[in-house]
Amino acid sequence: MASSLGRRLTFAFAVVGLGSALLTAVLVNVAFRDQFDSYLDQQRAGRERQLATAFTSAYDTPEGFDLGRLDQLGPAVAMTGAEVRLVDGTGAVVWSLTDSQMGPDMARMHREMTSSGRLLPEASVSLTVGGKSVGTLFLRLPEGTVPLADQEFRRSVNALLAVGGLGAGLAAVGLGVVFARRMIRPLTELTVAARELQAGDRTRRAVVGGSDEIAQLARAFNDLVESVEREDVIRRSLAADVAHELRTPLAILRSHLEAVQDGVTEPTPTVVSSLHDETLRLGRLVADLETMTSADGVAFTLRPQMLDLSEVVTPVASDLEHRFQEQRLQLILDLQPAVVSGDETRLRQVVTNLLTNALKFVPPGGTVTVSTGITEGWAVLEVRDDGPGIPPDEVGRVFDRLPRQPMPNRRLGDRTGRRGDIGPCPWWRCHRHQHRRARDPL
Repeated sequence: MASSLGRRLTFAFAVVGLGSALLTAVLVNVAFRDQFDSYLDQQRAGRERQLATAFTSAYDTPEGFDLGRLDQLGPAVAMTGAEVRLVDGTGAVVWSLTDSQMGPDMARMHREMTSSGRLLPEASVSLTVGGKSVGTLFLRLPEGTVPLADQEFRRSVNALLAVGGLGAGLAAVGLGVVFARRMIRPLTELTVAARELQAGDRTRRAVVGGSDEIAQLARAFNDLVESVEREDVIRRSLAADVAHELRTPLAILRSHLEAVQDGVTEPTPTVVSSLHDETLRLGRLVADLETMTSADGVAFTLRPQMLDLSEVVTPVASDLEHRFQEQRLQLILDLQPAVVSGDETRLRQVVTNLLTNALKFVPPGGTVTVSTGITEGWAVLEVRDDGPGIPPDEVGRVFDRLPRQPMPNRRLGDRTGRRGDIGPCPWWRCHRHQHRRARDPL
């Protein structure tokens, strides 16, 4: 493809160069032809005036045209190669070269000797003496030729134009090769990079310098590869995170069931309740994974509408109030109007996730405060608690998918550190709303 493109570019440059030279040659020859045609017309007009003056001089006022003087004009007329006849005012022929002693043969011989060309169509010139028309002179002048010096000049100009055209064509071919190589080299680099990436070299990038459109294409290609690589890392991390998330509840279910089967543990209501909690946790994980997958898909859509964040928090807090009471946690609501444009269902999921995380992490006797309001032009939804908090080195990963963070032991028989559900504020919920850490512009 690159070779074909290079040949096409070189051919295009050559065609432009040769075409320009050819067009110049045509225009120059047209201009010369017009000038020489004008030159010949002027010569013919001059000969017509000369002949008209000569025949007028042979007119004598009392007697009319002097035939003897007209015969004397015969050799001069024959030397012009023209055919001439003189007619008086009555239309009678007064004198003709054909009827003269010289005859038409002399004029024809002169035309052949001088290569003056064929005779032109007959033209007429009125002869006047003292302002009075005394006759009409009918002429057939030879076509005439361009002088030899003028012909040589024209041939030399055409030769120079031919040499210049050939030089322009060769220069165009050379420039075409140079520019084609400069244009094809980055395209070839992009093609090779793409093929090496396809072959499995994920570190390969297109190396193209400059700031033209092809360089911008190369940078866009590299950005695309970086984005694909990041997505691959995310997918691999997601698979590892899913396995990690599911491993703990499955291990708990297996250990408890094996203990019951071996008779080590009695299937007491406490054990059954613990197993039931683990199955619920598995259900929540699967549901959140399904939701997160749909959030990345094309079918996922938001239905934004104007709503008050305080009205979003109130029903969620009411639904979870009994759970806070069961775990001896105090839930405080400080709700001020904060109108935003958002999807009510998704925002409720965010609030639910934040409060359920607080239920898991805040120790008994703790306090959870939920507040909404307007701060510096931003609608703010804030959840504060006196739980263990997030380690400083994990704060930057709050919006990552499935951020791994150890969780203190909360359940009987759970001797391994575990983390909460899928993130304190899931990426798909917050970022699809274009929030900035639970802040939404008015």
